[in-house]
Amino acid sequence: MAKLYFRFGTVGSAKTLNLLAVAHNYRTQEKRALIIKPELDDRFGRDLVVSRAGVEKKADLLVNPETILEREAFTGLHCVLVDEAQFLSSKVIDQLRNIATEMGVPVICYGLRTDFTTKLFEGARRLLEVADSIEEVKTTCHFCNRKAIFNLKLADGVPTLSGPTIDLGAEEKYLPACAACYHDKLKHTATP
Repeated sequence: MAKLYFRFGTVGSAKTLNLLAVAHNYRTQEKRALIIKPELDDRFGRDLVVSRAGVEKKADLLVNPETILEREAFTGLHCVLVDEAQFLSSKVIDQLRNIATEMGVPVICYGLRTDFTTKLFEGARRLLEVADSIEEVKTTCHFCNRKAIFNLKLADGVPTLSGPTIDLGAEEKYLPACAACYHDKLKHTATP
């Protein structure tokens, strides 16, 4: 039976680079891998999946919270790769679960586990509930050498707990942080 995988990590942990490497490996073996991304992620172009290392590939399918995944699009695939899975709705995650289970196509989802306030994203929550395999993509804290587990948000270079949960950005807005550095950087910040 094919599995549903959730590979999570903080910002800057090379999740997208990993996804693009997996896509490359499938395609060099002349196997069909479908790349999915949320349509709301337009940071680098509406239909582009781009790693911070500069590697990019066009997404095959853009999804929104109400997307119905047509089974025909998944027939004959060897793998489904999902970028920024934290932004997917539970409804879409459940459909991906069914594709792995009923169609026998492995589905590998990459994304953040939590937002900058340490709360689970909807897509991540559902993946933690239904994935066959949960793997952490690790990186170190921006401020020290411990393992990063949180995403520290910056507003004009200052750590903050304010603002919308979904607020797209890269290193100018988010940094990976260990628990100690996360709490230290936010200790003078008022909780919203």
